[in-house]
Amino acid sequence: MNQRIAVVEKILGANEKLAASNRLALDEASVLGINLMASPGAGKTSLIELTLQNLRHQFQIAVVDGDIATSIDADRAAAAGAQAVQINTGGECHLDAVMLQEALGQLNLDEIDLLIVENVGNLICPANFQLGTHKSILIASVPEGDDKPYKYPGMYQGVDALVINKVDLQPYIDFDMDYFRRGVEALNPGLMTFPLSCRSFEGVEAWINWVRDLATAS
Repeated sequence: MNQRIAVVEKILGANEKLAASNRLALDEASVLGINLMASPGAGKTSLIELTLQNLRHQFQIAVVDGDIATSIDADRAAAAGAQAVQINTGGECHLDAVMLQEALGQLNLDEIDLLIVENVGNLICPANFQLGTHKSILIASVPEGDDKPYKYPGMYQGVDALVINKVDLQPYIDFDMDYFRRGVEALNPGLMTFPLSCRSFEGVEAWINWVRDLATAS
């Protein structure tokens, strides 16, 4: 076996074991964990803010923000009413199970109902590293273009739901929704999909209801 492949497999295997440990910690505390992934600017933080505004009076919510530098997104989550933990990856293009484990150590899970993880903005690396959350959500946005499922298949294959953000911009951008959806369907048939706009609030209710139902059942 190629030495590089063996090293990569060893790293991913160790990460999966820690991810299982993280999942156990969440399960024992009855916390629903959601991992949000997207490219930079797709709207992860905006969607988190909307989710907090709609659910913070019903659930205790914590947000773990992963970024290469700064605490801008964690500050926004805290301002919206969440317990917020910032993880600066120091150049890494993704969060991993070790980073999340460290973040969980800064939270009292017994006082939390819902944990939202905002992964580093990237359409490649985050797909390869499990965190131990219950659901993985990909956020795509209309301005990114309709070719993303074809160019980044790994991200679309491994997620439990897809948010298509900024649909209010579709009349002004050359974005073929049918072409986009065909690409998604080929990779992840029947994927739960939420077309919405964090700006106009179109479609947001369906997303909020879905997360509410999951958190209530956890």
